[in-house]
Amino acid sequence: MAASYPSHLPAAYLSGHGDRQFDGLANKFAAGLYGSVRGDIRLAVLDHLLPRLLALSGQPMLDVGGGLGQMARWFAERGHPVTLLEPSGEMLARGREMLAAHDVKVVQAPLQDLAEQAPGPWPLIVCHAVLEWLADPRSALMRMADALAPGGQLSLMVFNRDALRLSNMVKGNFDKVLDDRLAGTGQRQRLTPISPLTHGQIETWASEAGLTLKACAGVRVFHDYLKARELEPGALDKLVELERRYCDVEPHWRLGRYLLYTLTRPVDTAEVSSSFSSSPTGA
Repeated sequence: MAASYPSHLPAAYLSGHGDRQFDGLANKFAAGLYGSVRGDIRLAVLDHLLPRLLALSGQPMLDVGGGLGQMARWFAERGHPVTLLEPSGEMLARGREMLAAHDVKVVQAPLQDLAEQAPGPWPLIVCHAVLEWLADPRSALMRMADALAPGGQLSLMVFNRDALRLSNMVKGNFDKVLDDRLAGTGQRQRLTPISPLTHGQIETWASEAGLTLKACAGVRVFHDYLKARELEPGALDKLVELERRYCDVEPHWRLGRYLLYTLTRPVDTAEVSSSFSSSPTGA
């Protein structure tokens, strides 16, 4: 069924599926999201959380929408056979540079082609900061659930709509909040996601997909609300310590700029032997 594109998004800035396109934005994306303090914090918190939230045993991993390759490299360095699925040729060019020293299989394709290009079943799928750029994030989650092996794990990270609302309040954008105009338009060089998501949506969709929510946490629960944009020497280390300390503590995790989930597919004893007896297709 064809996706129904949000009416406020001009088609010129969208893919054929209605998703935000990133060709032409790789340099801005790299500088704005990873070449900055907020990128350092994001990676530092993930480095803290992923070994705690996932049962890792060197199993094959599919990185959906892997972009510049940070997560693919993280898992490859820990002994996982990695396949990276990414639609943007420009992002993949940057990703290949980062992954040059690692044996990572790269597939250029959108998430909508997952079943054809990297069908699995996969014991581990990672999809970080992808769903918020899609016109139909619910269907994307369903596709990944279908690709999971019984007992498989999905590490899902999404841009938090509630945090975006609070951030706009802190900035004094009252009219935007009153009108609920929080989503980006997908225009030009701006990097506000077109489909920011809520915890309630992920809970509902996971249940509909037959997945079990095992753990959740927040990423950047403090940084984005700081009044000071420049940190004094030594302050970054203290901030990272605090981000790690409270990233999975109520109520702080709920206001992380990103929400991180571990979702699992329940084990069907009739499928176990076939799903884990061989490596996933394309791995």
